[in-house]
Amino acid sequence: MKKIKILFAATLLAVSYSCSDELLRNDGVPQESQPTTSLTSVQLEQGAETNLAIPAAFVSGMYAQMVQTGSGGTTGHDDFGHKSYDVFGDMMSGDMALSLSTFGWYRASITELQAMEDFTFGDNRQVWRYYYRIVRSANTIIQNLGGNDAIPATEEGRYSMGQAKAMRAHSYFYLTQYYQKEYNPSEPILPMPIGETSGNLPKSTAEEVYDRMEQDLTDAISLLSGFNRTAKSAVNQDVARMLLAYVLGAKGGRDTDVASLTQDVISSGNYAMLGSADVTNGFNDVNSPSWMWGIDITPELGLGLISWWGQIDAYSFSYAWAGDYKAIDETLFSAIPANDARKAQFLDQPANGRHLQPLLKFYWNASVAGSTSYGSGPNPGVTADYVYMRVEEAYLLNAEANAKAGNEGTARASLKALVSRRVPDASYVDALSGQALLDEIYLQTRIELWGEGKSFLALKRNKRTATRGTNHLSLVGVGIPYNDERFQFEIPQDEIQNNPFVTGQNL
Repeated sequence: MKKIKILFAATLLAVSYSCSDELLRNDGVPQESQPTTSLTSVQLEQGAETNLAIPAAFVSGMYAQMVQTGSGGTTGHDDFGHKSYDVFGDMMSGDMALSLSTFGWYRASITELQAMEDFTFGDNRQVWRYYYRIVRSANTIIQNLGGNDAIPATEEGRYSMGQAKAMRAHSYFYLTQYYQKEYNPSEPILPMPIGETSGNLPKSTAEEVYDRMEQDLTDAISLLSGFNRTAKSAVNQDVARMLLAYVLGAKGGRDTDVASLTQDVISSGNYAMLGSADVTNGFNDVNSPSWMWGIDITPELGLGLISWWGQIDAYSFSYAWAGDYKAIDETLFSAIPANDARKAQFLDQPANGRHLQPLLKFYWNASVAGSTSYGSGPNPGVTADYVYMRVEEAYLLNAEANAKAGNEGTARASLKALVSRRVPDASYVDALSGQALLDEIYLQTRIELWGEGKSFLALKRNKRTATRGTNHLSLVGVGIPYNDERFQFEIPQDEIQNNPFVTGQNL
């Protein structure tokens, strides 16, 4: 593997950049903007009447919102589509530490968990607005392909319908994870528009929302049969299966179904887990054989500093280099064996201020740190790709579900298949059983998927308590259980004010 020499400058470089690429401070004040244009039924219906490719084009537009800056309705530099909320979740779980805060992004609202106790914080609105924006786009596509119960006559229509239903379920899933402490079937939690309506709706119960997600994803798996996508940005059958596995895993009591769904993905043979030499490759290429779902970031997308890479990449002129350091939790890092290939993903130099930053897990242009600016000079913008899902998740979720279902032999086999690619000798897995097996699966999930937005989901699914290590700036050593109110976003102020059917969940 090519050796990468890390050179850090002592002061900020005199780099030219546009106003949109300026490093900005965030002192917890919401930064609002007008929402971007969304899909309309008139556009889709009129176009679909004469061109069967139009629904597919609108599906592409729905996916584009996943990487769109400002899609949460703000001008903040933490508002860049779905990956924004991967960062939120990783920080809330405590697995991602904010070890230095110069500009203030994530500090008060997310790492100190203040937004979850005050509905006036803009982060509550940002999460809400983004996922409901995707829901609205998906509903528009579904309604103009015949509605929730329709099966389009054309192959293209079925594929578009399947993707729209999967994305609607994906958005509702994240809303349930962020706006409900734990699954309680009778608790009213969210308005659930499933048609094209601009009117206010009352909250649906958790059971109703989970039933809809399950139905949507079951439909999607069927509708996407035979779909050969041209890019990994599209949801295919395997991604829909994994989304359903996550939904059922979060609900609980469906471990056999989760095991079956994930086994179908593993057995498909469509993906290959990363080898030990690949885990320090930057995680920046959608063509990786382990990536099930992700997006090829091109210059045409116009991403710059306001992006996931702008918050995480310590090599470029970005927050992670200039003073908002994101690092692995020190206690979690200590749990990685010295001979584990993933240990090398993080800078292990306690005397260095950048100790435990993910310098070799996530990087775009790894050369002289801070010397590459976004969107200026010879670099037209971010071209490192976004990962949404990897096949390693299927192995870990399969191991977890089988262990919970009592199928410990199968659980050990799935876990060992992954661990054997990370350490020279994974034979210790053979002796694990009971709680020790569940603990190891949970630990391996946190290590393997660090920084990929899955830690908070695993914390809640496994009903664990987060206790932060010493490299956090706040709440060090404080045990916070998965169902603590500080892990639940508040329904935003404007929703409460404008929707007479909705009140805040804690009122």
